[in-house]
Amino acid sequence: MQVRSQISMVFHLDKCIGCHTCSVACKNIWTDRQGTEYMWWNNVETKPGTGYPSKWEDQSIYHGGWEAHNGKPRLRSTSKSKSLFNIFHHPHQPTLDEYYEPWTYKYEDLFNAPQGDDQPTARPISMVTGEYIDIKAGPNWDDDLGGSEIYAANDPNLDSLSQEERDQLSAIERLVFFYFPRICNHCINPACVAACPSGAMYKRGEDGIVLIDQKVCRGWRSCVAACPYKKTYYNWSTGKSEKCILCFPRVETGQAPACFHSCVGRIRYLGVLLYDAEKIEKIAGLPDDELIEAQREAILDPFDPEVIEGARNSGIDDSVIEYAQKSPVYKFVKTWKIALPPHIEYRTLPMLFYVPPLSPVMHRQTGETVTRVSDKFFHEIDEARVPMQFLANLFGAGQTEPVRYALRKQMAVRTMRRQVTVGDQEDSDVNEALTQADSDREEAEAIYRLTSLCTFDERFVIPPSHRESAIEAMKDPLEHKKEVGFGFIDGPRRGK
Repeated sequence: MQVRSQISMVFHLDKCIGCHTCSVACKNIWTDRQGTEYMWWNNVETKPGTGYPSKWEDQSIYHGGWEAHNGKPRLRSTSKSKSLFNIFHHPHQPTLDEYYEPWTYKYEDLFNAPQGDDQPTARPISMVTGEYIDIKAGPNWDDDLGGSEIYAANDPNLDSLSQEERDQLSAIERLVFFYFPRICNHCINPACVAACPSGAMYKRGEDGIVLIDQKVCRGWRSCVAACPYKKTYYNWSTGKSEKCILCFPRVETGQAPACFHSCVGRIRYLGVLLYDAEKIEKIAGLPDDELIEAQREAILDPFDPEVIEGARNSGIDDSVIEYAQKSPVYKFVKTWKIALPPHIEYRTLPMLFYVPPLSPVMHRQTGETVTRVSDKFFHEIDEARVPMQFLANLFGAGQTEPVRYALRKQMAVRTMRRQVTVGDQEDSDVNEALTQADSDREEAEAIYRLTSLCTFDERFVIPPSHRESAIEAMKDPLEHKKEVGFGFIDGPRRGK
């Protein structure tokens, strides 16, 4: 057993209101420079929809992530024989059109327009070329048409649905959408790190955050193609790749990342997990239907004396173990099993987990009367507007049972709290819901409190970084202390 620590995250989709405050906070801090105009390290997509970049989930186009080959993981995007040729042209890399061409407006046309009968307008101009453009896409272009056939029909997660389910999803009485915020997953088995020819990409040993060394990066963009979530970007100005850094300067000082701190819906949780690194290769080579449970098994119990001893032998400080025992992520992922990884079939073993949303109940219309399909106050899980298979494709590697389990447990909490606050639910209904969800009142109350009444410190349990210990492996900490400051010591230069 090789114990490692990993900063991990949970996004509770049943609470996301799609306000994009997280995206704007990240944009203002990290990607407001030349060459980063099109980058959104944090973006919020509308599902069903094609996402950003367009159809990023369709690996038949992008060839991202890993595939199981003879029981072992193999990169889809490159190999030893392909790497040299892919440096000059990578056939599976998204183009700017598949993101969007960033634009601003020529406000002088608005402010300095001569007097006339017509209302002046500010025409859009490209932030890349400076030319006038016709806007065709944006970072969340699906939002205004969320759930409609125009964009939802092209969502890759709909491919395995029957034609009847697809038709039902676009019917007016079932029209629905939900928000899907995304950042870098800081995966246990990152394909971007494995594909990087220059070794610029690396995963920090002390906390698992995946970073890019701007001095080493040569802009070959293998990481862009290899990441199945398309969370690595190319800066056309500096000639370097960039990505979400999980605001590590904030995390190292005990502060939540900017997108977490600014989240209006309080959907974000951050904590540390302990996992067994020896299991990574075996897990990544398993069939799709075994991946979720195998990743859960790799996450170790921080209260287990054997795990604690293994962590100490690996150089993990006792304070990190203590924070792992308090981690909200561990509760959501391992204890309650209601948070699931996105597209684990890509085999990167993401460390960002999602609590799937409870979508509205389906209604039926008879004449001018609209009634609920369900006879109960709360609908059955399979009567929700979003087909179970769609959520399974997104969070269950195509397997419906893990998603159904998570949704049943959430529904049991909702039923129990309805009884407490309103009193119109019978004990028999509450007990039945808890039994179906493999839960009890004590657990349901704990889920409710961490979901609805959690404080800032309960959502973000950030362990001490102990960076001085990590730095000692490379140089004298006092020597390093003289070198640090605000910004880059040497700015990244194109081609160097």
